[in-house]
Amino acid sequence: MEVKLKDLVPAATNTVNTTFIVVDKAPRPAHANAHGREETCPSLVADETAAVHFLLWGTECDAFESGDIVRLTSGIFSYHRGNNLFLRAGKRGRMEKVGEFTMMFVETPNMSETSGS
Repeated sequence: MEVKLKDLVPAATNTVNTTFIVVDKAPRPAHANAHGREETCPSLVADETAAVHFLLWGTECDAFESGDIVRLTSGIFSYHRGNNLFLRAGKRGRMEKVGEFTMMFVETPNMSETSGS
């Protein structure tokens, strides 16, 4: 069952199925990661109900751009590096580009900022 972003709640399981538009994406770091971990690219994604911070990992950084409409299957909404809530595909999730630019969205509320309080 597909969930709207406004209905996301933090969980440790890969159960999020949703569709969103990539509103903004940080550029891929220009330097190699000195700690041997995969690089990440934080982004802001949204649907017609809310926005959320989304974390792209490794090759996902190059695969998706602002304006892409993405379907996420078996994603996870959880804390990453402390108190920051992010939606991400995780190891079991899958992301697929299903369109470009033609999706209504709102940027508030941001569920990454409201769910942690």
